[in-house]
Amino acid sequence: MPSDLEFDRRHVWHPYSRIEPDTPVFPVRRAEGVWLELEDGRRLVDGMSSWWAAIHGYNHPRLNAALAEQSERMAHVMFGGLTHEPAQQLVRRLIDLTPAPLDAVFLADSGSVSVEVALKMALQYQAARGMTQRRRFLSLRHGYHGDTLGAMSVSDPENGMHHLFAGALPQQLHAPAPRCPPHGDWDPADIEPLAQLMVAHADELAALILEPVVQGAGGMRFYHPQYLREARRLCDRHGLLLIFDEIATGFGRTGRLFALEHAGVTPDILCLGKALTGGYLTLAATLASRRVAETIANGEPGLFMHGPTFMANPLACAVACASIDTLLDSPWQARVADIERQLREELAPCADLPGVREVRVFGAIGVVETEQPVDMRRLPTAFVEEGVWIRPFGRLVYLMPPYIIQPAELSRLTGAIRRVLRQHLA
Repeated sequence: MPSDLEFDRRHVWHPYSRIEPDTPVFPVRRAEGVWLELEDGRRLVDGMSSWWAAIHGYNHPRLNAALAEQSERMAHVMFGGLTHEPAQQLVRRLIDLTPAPLDAVFLADSGSVSVEVALKMALQYQAARGMTQRRRFLSLRHGYHGDTLGAMSVSDPENGMHHLFAGALPQQLHAPAPRCPPHGDWDPADIEPLAQLMVAHADELAALILEPVVQGAGGMRFYHPQYLREARRLCDRHGLLLIFDEIATGFGRTGRLFALEHAGVTPDILCLGKALTGGYLTLAATLASRRVAETIANGEPGLFMHGPTFMANPLACAVACASIDTLLDSPWQARVADIERQLREELAPCADLPGVREVRVFGAIGVVETEQPVDMRRLPTAFVEEGVWIRPFGRLVYLMPPYIIQPAELSRLTGAIRRVLRQHLA
């Protein structure tokens, strides 16, 4: 009989991997707070928040209780023709927390699906206005919006993870990524490429989709909030909807509850996910303005044409309500500000290492960008040997820790980055 790990290696497909991978996987038997405990007893400080979702850490008593209590009442029921209190309560919270007029909420399965929902909303909206020729989307280079086909099509077509599928995807338009840093001076030239593309293609464009202020998995890039204000004006001028993908940034990661608050801009459609349930269950939300919702209702067929089987799963909705309440009841803003200060101070020495291109920090996000792609066969193991869980990708070694992390635990993460990069980039 093969061991569990050997069975896993031969039969289990992991993200962005292959059967019988040449990169290691580490069996986890328990998670508590910011710590992951491996099967062999080693304990690792988690710097990833399980791909940015576990903002409260692991095994949280309040979230555990919400899950257990809801499971006693109802684990799932179809949302077609039925409704339930957990979904209603979650939608109330989301409407209260986000800016008006985002008050029509679709509860989807995952972040990628919420983007698909947003794209379909934009297409149905334009068709209901008689603009059936508006079938394409405009997005930004270095953007990332998910792994499903529509989401892949609006992600970066060359530098992202989806270039292998380019010939099979809908052909969208991609403006150069913003260049102005978030805390520097605004250069009006930064918006010009986007403006030119809109002028040239407005008659065929349904919407602009972008990640506000922070571009995530497409490059961990940060840019000036003024870009969002200019983009809003351009969309209004040319009849495009504006879609914000806040799947990675929502619920406090940038120091504001939502990244759109840095610019004071409200999109027509907003995508949320990841931290929505505190990392407990998969759930996402697509919020639309009343104008978008009513326009779709007045068009053909008078319905929004999407409906996942597990839409508005009661377990996920209940734990999402508990996660939001836990966040709002905590000093999350002070915690994120403290994390930001510590990341700036403790990652700064990495800028002097050979092979490092740049160090940048925004909110509870710390990034060390290297000149060359990192060795994924060696670095994750090196970090585990340092007692931390950090999973780089491409040229990016980054941290997005849970907000509850303590200074000594964060120092363990930043110190590991300094030591491992000093050794492996030499």
